[in-house]
Amino acid sequence: MEKVYSFYWDCSRQGHLEGIFVADEEKVKRTIGEDLYFGEALGKHSEIYGTLDEKDIKVLSEDPKDVEVFKRLLPRGSGRNPLNYVRNREEENDE
Repeated sequence: MEKVYSFYWDCSRQGHLEGIFVADEEKVKRTIGEDLYFGEALGKHSEIYGTLDEKDIKVLSEDPKDVEVFKRLLPRGSGRNPLNYVRNREEENDE
């Protein structure tokens, strides 16, 4: 079931990352605990990365009508979608 979610990461003095997005509930659950890598999202040499925790994501709406409206108005979401930044485990093995 798709839901509308919000994402917020406090990155200390560097700033914060946030976003609102639509995602399948199961995909979100699978991503909790995964390592994320945003690169230099907050400026040169910022290197933003960490582990996604449950507290970082909040359900804004489960109403299918809200989901459809959000998808129609903002098909790519707004801000950062953490599901798009899961660090590939194969990349880590290459390092």
